[in-house]
Amino acid sequence: MVKRQRRYAYSEEDRAALDRLDRDFRRSLLSWFGRRTRDRADLEDMVQEVFERLVKRGGASELERQNLSAYVFETASSVLTDHLRKKVTRHSDAHEPFDQNQHGGADFSPEHVLMDRQQLARATAVLLELPERTRVIFVLRRLEGMRLNDIAKRLGISVSAVEKHMQRAIIHIMRRIDFE
Repeated sequence: MVKRQRRYAYSEEDRAALDRLDRDFRRSLLSWFGRRTRDRADLEDMVQEVFERLVKRGGASELERQNLSAYVFETASSVLTDHLRKKVTRHSDAHEPFDQNQHGGADFSPEHVLMDRQQLARATAVLLELPERTRVIFVLRRLEGMRLNDIAKRLGISVSAVEKHMQRAIIHIMRRIDFE
């Protein structure tokens, strides 16, 4: 089940309250969050979350007449707690950031897609040249990752026979690749 977030419609009063909150508290909230977390990239998001919660709560003008500062930092504390809880449950420290040099480089141009399809067709044709049992054993071992013992039990043959079929398949594939 996908949770859908409702879009909140801000009134002119809400926009004015946001402007006042931004003007009066942005710097101090950035500093407050900065002292409590190492996630420099998330500081702005957490400040925005504080402002959003305050506006969604409603009555920002009423809060302004009382002790708004205390309420803002109480809300900030709640935002920080939620942020840290999400970080722990999602294991965000274990994620590796995307590096174009390391992870990128896949070329999906029409020429490369066509070349890859042609290579796949050639590989399929080479596999289809193999006897059926040899082909099945090769696919189970190399593509499905099954162990030799499991393949032997599944097909009712010895492990030695499975090894010989694998050897035959590899020799055939290597010879065919050399000629193309």
